[in-house]
Parts: sequence; C-alpha cells; structure tokens
Amino acid sequence: MHLLAFGGSLRPASTTGQLLRAAAALAPASVRFGFYEGLADLPHFSPELDAEPLPRAVTTLRQRLAAADGILFCTPEYAYGMPGAFKNALDWTVSTTLLTNKPVAIMSASPSFLGGDKAHAALQLTLTALNTQIVEEASLLIPGVRTKLSATGEVTDAATRQQLQRVVAALGQACQQQG
Repeated sequence: MHLLAFGGSLRPASTTGQLLRAAAALAPASVRFGFYEGLADLPHFSPELDAEPLPRAVTTLRQRLAAADGILFCTPEYAYGMPGAFKNALDWTVSTTLLTNKPVAIMSASPSFLGGDKAHAALQLTLTALNTQIVEEASLLIPGVRTKLSATGEVTDAATRQQLQRVVAALGQACQQQG
C-alpha cells in the first residue's frame, strides 16, 4: 500500500513535516510512504492556467496524488486557518477527480495548547468539497506540538506516538477496504 504524506508548511524543518515523518516511521511494513515536497514550486492557482500544457509542478502534484492509495494531510494553523500555499495546492485539484473517494487522514498541529481546530476545520471543509473520503478515525489535532517533539523532530510524547499509529492504521484500513 502506498500512502502520500502531504504537509502544509513550506519550512523544511516544520513540525508538520516532523509529524509526517514520525507517522511514516510508525507505519507497518506493508505500508510505503512517499512525501510530497513540491508545495513551494506550485504557481498561484488560476483557472486560466489549469489547461494543457500544465505547469510542471502541477503535473507532478497530480501524478503524486493519483499514484497514492491514500493521503495523510497535516497542516499547521496560521491566523486561524491553513496556510495559503497549502490551500493553493488543493485548489489545483478542483478541476480533477484525483481525490474523489480517495481515503484521507487529517492532522493539524499548533504551537498553542488551544489551537489547531480552525485549520483542521478549514482543511476538512476543503477536502469535503473535493469529494475525498475523510477517515474520521484518522483525524488528529495536536495542540502544543512543540512540547511533543524533540529538537531532532522525534515524537517524545507516548500518547502522541500512539495517536499517530492509530491514524496510519485507520487510513491503511480504509484504503484496504476500498481497494
């Protein structure tokens, strides 16, 4: 099974990227993870650009999404929402059926102990509009994320590690049921 880890931050050392790598490391041997890292390469979405020939970055994005059995999305919360670059990437899929009925997991991470829920809700709303199969058991909000990661990006909180394993397992099960 091939899952695509898709982070919403442009920063290479972001906490969302660290969480995605931790989730991949906790996955069973039967699950292969790929990481989408082309967020910064995507042009701003405009319907006029959504025609052949597509920008190379858009073609790559769409190929990566099409090849995945399921997608693990993780977004930070910026100003009570998901980052614009992340939303832009999702906008590039609106005219396609790439995500229709595709099993997806949603995680959000916030440095605040009260945050993450608004970005989570925004991502869920966008993925609903794209007709994905949101796996409810694979939904996770991680408030106070910096207190749960080491300086090297390892998950130091046992409960968070267990939750990440649960997310990957639930997403994998949804993919198997669909496949």
